[in-house]
Amino acid sequence: MKKNTKLYPYFILFILSSFVLMLSCGQNEPKEEEPLVWTTGEDTSSQDNGSGGGDGQSTDEETEEETEEENDTQGDQSFVLPDIDLNNWKVTLPIGNNGKPTEVEPPEILDYATNETLLPFMYNDSIDGSLVFYTYPGVTTPNSSRSRTELREQMVPGSNSTNWTFGQGGTLKGVMAMEEISKDSDDKYHRTIIMQIHGRLTNEQRDLIGEDDNNAPPVLKIYWQNGIIRVKSKIVKDESTTGTALLYTDAWTDDDGFNFSQEVGFDKFTLEIKASEGRMEVILNDTESVVFDSPSMDKWGVFENYFKAGNYLQTTDEGAFAKVKIYELEVNH
Repeated sequence: MKKNTKLYPYFILFILSSFVLMLSCGQNEPKEEEPLVWTTGEDTSSQDNGSGGGDGQSTDEETEEETEEENDTQGDQSFVLPDIDLNNWKVTLPIGNNGKPTEVEPPEILDYATNETLLPFMYNDSIDGSLVFYTYPGVTTPNSSRSRTELREQMVPGSNSTNWTFGQGGTLKGVMAMEEISKDSDDKYHRTIIMQIHGRLTNEQRDLIGEDDNNAPPVLKIYWQNGIIRVKSKIVKDESTTGTALLYTDAWTDDDGFNFSQEVGFDKFTLEIKASEGRMEVILNDTESVVFDSPSMDKWGVFENYFKAGNYLQTTDEGAFAKVKIYELEVNH
């Protein structure tokens, strides 16, 4: 039989066309790995070139995240609250009615940041994390001629009746600074009391000596005075005095006082008071201390006591004022 050789070219062309078509279809099919590689939408050409520019989505997201982190960090640095638990403190202000200063006790004092009465005198400096106590000559307590914005310890919140003795002991530690204070006519800074231990008569003692109130002398007063810390304590006038006679205010007088050698000026400083049976110690900046352990300290054990801290301005000069900052305040018994 004779072969038809004229059909060979057409057959070969058909085979080649089919093969090319199959190759084209195979190249258009997606590879299995592609969805895993490109899900992030990264601009790999920029990364391969080592360029920091690039308009890829991933770069924009990272920049936004970094900006948010920076803003959060800046926010933390610019808003700091003082480390003070006010649950066991009341505050006395230089305002009031009929010669009686306004006092704010727990729980109201806890809302000092929004309390309209307290805001002019007791407020946060959220930049450096302090609680500012501002005062000026105004309404005074019955036993003083000078006004204050000062905290008074309350072992039972809202009550002045529960206090402590030196036999029971107590410590008060605070981080403080003088922000601003006025000067007198001689261009010298006024002074203010920033910490105290104040004595108190029990109700029985008060009735025994016929007093109208429970007031007793302060056994310790700590002053900011011309940039130094000055300490004064009470001593008994006659060391032979005992018993009920010790309860009278006029049985006591001030000692000569003590000045710490370190000058604090308007810088931040730490003060600590330690009271125990027959002994009292005041420590400045954890490096310098003064101890009171005379017979007067033994005799002081007859009284109850409470801590005070803040700004008790020691002048009635017109236009006088002071702003004391407290960053930390801690009491232990």
